[in-house]
Amino acid sequence: MLQRLTIAILALTGIVSAMGPVDTIRQHPELAKRAQFETRNEPESEVNERRSKSKYYNSNTAKYWVNGNKIPDVNFDVGESYAGLMPISKDKNETRQLWFWFFPTTGTVDDELVIWLNGGPGCTVKAVLKDFYRKTDPSPGKRSPRPLPICLHKKLTRAGNRQYGTYKPSSRIDQPVGTGFSQGVPDATSEEDIAVKFLGFLENFIKTFGFENKKIYLTGESYAGYYVTYILDAMYNKNDTKLFDPRGLMIYNPTLSEWVVHEQIPMVPFVDYWARLLALNETTMDRLHDMADKCGYTSYLNENMLFPPRGPLPTPPHIFTPEECDVWRAALRAATLVNPCFNVYHITTTCPILWDVLGYPGTNHFLPEGAEIYFNRTDVQKAINAPHMNWEECSGDLVFPNGDPSDPPNYSLLPRLIDKLERTVIGHGILDFRFPINGTLLSIQNMTWGGKQGFQTKPTEPFIVPYDSQGIMGVVHTERKLTWVEIEWCGHMVPQYQPGVAYRQLEYLLGRIDKL
Repeated sequence: MLQRLTIAILALTGIVSAMGPVDTIRQHPELAKRAQFETRNEPESEVNERRSKSKYYNSNTAKYWVNGNKIPDVNFDVGESYAGLMPISKDKNETRQLWFWFFPTTGTVDDELVIWLNGGPGCTVKAVLKDFYRKTDPSPGKRSPRPLPICLHKKLTRAGNRQYGTYKPSSRIDQPVGTGFSQGVPDATSEEDIAVKFLGFLENFIKTFGFENKKIYLTGESYAGYYVTYILDAMYNKNDTKLFDPRGLMIYNPTLSEWVVHEQIPMVPFVDYWARLLALNETTMDRLHDMADKCGYTSYLNENMLFPPRGPLPTPPHIFTPEECDVWRAALRAATLVNPCFNVYHITTTCPILWDVLGYPGTNHFLPEGAEIYFNRTDVQKAINAPHMNWEECSGDLVFPNGDPSDPPNYSLLPRLIDKLERTVIGHGILDFRFPINGTLLSIQNMTWGGKQGFQTKPTEPFIVPYDSQGIMGVVHTERKLTWVEIEWCGHMVPQYQPGVAYRQLEYLLGRIDKL
């Protein structure tokens, strides 16, 4: 049993819900009857008793208290939690604030802090709570006729019929400024700038809730490959382990190198591998191959995807991709012609487009008539101490108004962190079109850590997940404190598509198990 306090700014848990489309509810009375939930009304005496027993409720945290029985459309007690806005600095006149939602665990060990950040840039961490979970009933073995509110940790407690009731990593945060419920004018100038602002928020958060002297583990996905590495580096530079004591890093389908490495160079081999699934015609395939050959992508991948690598990789071709070399976009247009509901985050998605309570079920935004985005509801915003505003899963405002000039993490930052940290995990879902898997592996082969460049042998060891008899779920490989995992049946958002896999990897990151 995982008994500990894990304050996870983490997307492995959350609460989402929405009412079904109005017309559908009206046409199906039985559906409407089953869909109507009563909000549980906890007597004030019970609320006061819960507060009195809490180690976190005090005069500093009272304004963040959330009534776990009064989350709209959630028909069960979500437990003790705290939510609200907190400034990114100690300045009394600070107007920039990040929004968080923190759930304490009932565990007895409280020396860990797990932080999850989403990418974008500018996407809230709710982005990983998409339609995969929205039809999960809190009761085991049941299916809902409509999207139900869920706590993801309840899904995980059923893994392999094991009880993980105290594993409840559930604080989450909208960052940087310009993301989700965060407040202030987006003004980030670089990753170093974002790291400074995030640590300003985190210091306020730690001191408010009394979380000093915690081991810190950073996790995230996609563009968070930039966020988490720069934040970890800033923690080391602070040299204050009472506040910031980094121990581990886990990132999924991350941005580590130039965009051309993640998108263009690996695209044609990806399309070849999934040719039967994508169903592109021969003319299209020939055109994509011709583009990759002429633009130097084919030769670059063939000459550098080696174990071990021959030496430092040369600068990739077309750092700034011209239209005639944009094979990624050409492949996307072709795939969408064959499958109008094509999802860049999970290539097995087909029509019809499923309703997502966050309004973003796949490649594009989609909200059926009569539906509403859950976190845009004023009753929801009031219940979770969020500002009354138009919430978007991914911000329409640029969080970097003038772009992000920061160096890719694999240049020197990530290798340096691997050498310092106890464990580093990089996982990648193989069904991700957004960032084909070979781009991430190629980025690793251009890094030098532990005295050697890249992996010395090709990853081949089976990755086994024991929960729910999942069995072999991909390939795992560890060298010099870096663990690489290729994840089967999984797209861009690993905790969404394969929660058992993500849970197993978190166990490894925290040292609960010796190896994956």
